[in-house]
Amino acid sequence: MKPVIYLVISGCLMLLAACAQTPKLEQGTVFYPAPPETPRIQFLVSITAEDDLGKSSDLREYLLGEQKSEKQLVRPFGIAHDKGHIYVADKTIKKIIVIDLADRSFSYIKDIKAGALKDPMGVVVTDDGYKYVADAGRGQIVVFNERNEFSRAYGDEKQFRPTSVAVYGNKIYVCDILENEIEVLDKDTGAVLSKIGKTGQAEGELHRPTHLIVDDAGNLFVTDALNFRIQKFDQNGTYIRSIGELGTYPGTFGRPKGIDIDKDGHIYTADASFELIQIFDTETGEPLLPFGKFGPAPGSTYLPSAVHVDYDNVEYFTQYADPDFKLKYLIYVGNMLGNHKLNVYGFGEWTGTSFKNVYQPPEREGK
Repeated sequence: MKPVIYLVISGCLMLLAACAQTPKLEQGTVFYPAPPETPRIQFLVSITAEDDLGKSSDLREYLLGEQKSEKQLVRPFGIAHDKGHIYVADKTIKKIIVIDLADRSFSYIKDIKAGALKDPMGVVVTDDGYKYVADAGRGQIVVFNERNEFSRAYGDEKQFRPTSVAVYGNKIYVCDILENEIEVLDKDTGAVLSKIGKTGQAEGELHRPTHLIVDDAGNLFVTDALNFRIQKFDQNGTYIRSIGELGTYPGTFGRPKGIDIDKDGHIYTADASFELIQIFDTETGEPLLPFGKFGPAPGSTYLPSAVHVDYDNVEYFTQYADPDFKLKYLIYVGNMLGNHKLNVYGFGEWTGTSFKNVYQPPEREGK
């Protein structure tokens, strides 16, 4: 009898191990806009802990009882990516968390000795695989190479309080939330080439800027948080236009935070007050589509702070997409509160004729 028992147990363990490699699926399908309008965005999945990537968690629970991974996101403030990886600046853990999509695991950038991080808030990855981290605690931009090892730091300690960083050509753009300005540094020498903005409410002036991004043409977009707008500057730092204003209707802001731009010139902005993401046309400032809602339901957001567009890792998330929805790129949203820390949405094209198993989060009472 013993060999039979061993075979049964072995077979069960093999089955559990195989099942453990399958990522957990959210229930129902959430589209924006909601049917019967043509969907443009689908909520795909949330990632909070390493277990959410589906790596052997079911087998571990079977053998040892329910155990949750200690590797978790807590307060994601900045997001970046390269092929096969998502990088998250977490304000509570005070690390850059590396989500390996192929290996389905969490790890951390090696921030030791001269590269030790104190309060990382923003992160960007350049084409050569280098990671530039805006560390508000150090008051510096800390750089790690393609192996995630410390390379160098920009800025004298406390030169600025950086919350976001962008790299374009030989320039590094640093968002200084205290001085209400953007410092432009020479990538080779670290010297200050220019400064954009100053304290105020007029065009080109800033009040508590939090996030920035540079598009392919070299235009700079800055979240001007307490002026409730996004400001656009050209390569020379000349003011071009503002997007949004204080308000409670589409196209306005309550607390704008993270921003990113897709290849078609649409800007994505997280609003921590309205607790959703708004999409704008960067040329006209016209609001195009909001998505996300407050709450615990699939696709909902809770104090969203970071937003990031990714064209390189669609293959890792196609399994979550509706069969009639063709993904073009991904949109990551970091939630500072709630149980779902990193929401993954897909922008795409609806190819079907009807809607089945479609779920929409309920409207927040009073919103």
